[in-house]
Amino acid sequence: MGIGMLILQNKWILEILYMLLVSSICLVIVSKADRFYRLSSHQGIRYFRNAFLFFALGFIIRYIFGLFSDFSLGYYEVVRGMFEYSLVMAGFFLLYSLIWKKFEFSKRDDETSLFNGKIMVFHSIAVIVAILDILWENYNFMFASQIMTFLFASIISFANYKQMKKHKFPKFYFVAMFLGLVAWVLNFLVATCFNWSPIVLIDIGLINGIFFLLILCGVIKITNGSKKA
Repeated sequence: MGIGMLILQNKWILEILYMLLVSSICLVIVSKADRFYRLSSHQGIRYFRNAFLFFALGFIIRYIFGLFSDFSLGYYEVVRGMFEYSLVMAGFFLLYSLIWKKFEFSKRDDETSLFNGKIMVFHSIAVIVAILDILWENYNFMFASQIMTFLFASIISFANYKQMKKHKFPKFYFVAMFLGLVAWVLNFLVATCFNWSPIVLIDIGLINGIFFLLILCGVIKITNGSKKA
């Protein structure tokens, strides 16, 4: 039996393990980023932390969605909408963590970073994207929003890397954003051109796994460096 056939026959188990692994990585990133924010009071870290909180929620919801996929259509649509909303918000938070200085001119530690006035715009867009995909019965609006989000994030993070080559994290961030962009483009292609090919989906899962591991490695390096300092 080939390895490809073995993977396909155990797809459900591998999906559960993958989702639990990614969710765990995201929660570790959230914890370490939150500690680093409390040490540095850097506003961008707050939004970065929120991004991986929503990634974790998205993958946990996706696990629940898979577990109860045979339930009623209404249940399916609600859980799918929550899943899409969480991933779109995660992408928006990642992008906003790079551009927040252009919109916030004073530090407001008393203002929530999850539901403040500017972030509510992103919440509204994420809800609209999820609803449109449910109505059109596809994922195209989510794919389009995420491709654009990660494209802008890749461009901005590359510019940051060019300006701060001596720092390690901008390099990790740029590579991770580029991998995220590649993964979302492949997601769009597998849905529209490859009819959800399981082999291509496995490749996308590997790219996503590298994306999260790169971010985790970068966060660990930064937080360990701050402890030594």
